Amino acid sequence: MSDHLTPAEAETAFWKSLKQSNTGMLGIDRPGYHHQPMTGFGEPETGTIWFFTRNDTDFARDVAAGGQMGMFCYQAKDEKLQACIHGRLAIDLDRERIDRFWNPVVAAWYPDGKADPHLTLIRFDGDDGRVWVSDTGVLGFGYQILKANLTKSTPDAGGVADVNLS
Repeated sequence: MSDHLTPAEAETAFWKSLKQSNTGMLGIDRPGYHHQPMTGFGEPETGTIWFFTRNDTDFARDVAAGGQMGMFCYQAKDEKLQACIHGRLAIDLDRERIDRFWNPVVAAWYPDGKADPHLTLIRFDGDDGRVWVSDTGVLGFGYQILKANLTKSTPDAGGVADVNLS
């Protein structure tokens, strides 16, 4: 991989990509804990990602116990960006965020709408992480593989940078 990606560029690319394709895997950062697919709503200015869930899930109960560190693993639909971000998890029933991020897909999980007693928000305050960015796409990646095999070199698969969202 080339090393031309700065942390600021990686962070900007992450937030832009998350806005366009916002599903990743979220879980508590501890051995044996299984991550699950979750849709995140990002706030770059605070380094926070918000996730709707139901309070009757194991994950929500585990987060509600407090003091949980989490990990959000993300891959853009176009496969041009991957990220793994550590951060703090908490239950936060911020009504303004519920109103801001509410949409028909979210509503499908809550029969009583925004007043559903199971509606819960998980707040993920991002901290350190790593972001991989490649703008070559599938054809460009194929070219890099072919070129590497022909020239006995390694492919340029893009850039990687460590980020701190806090």
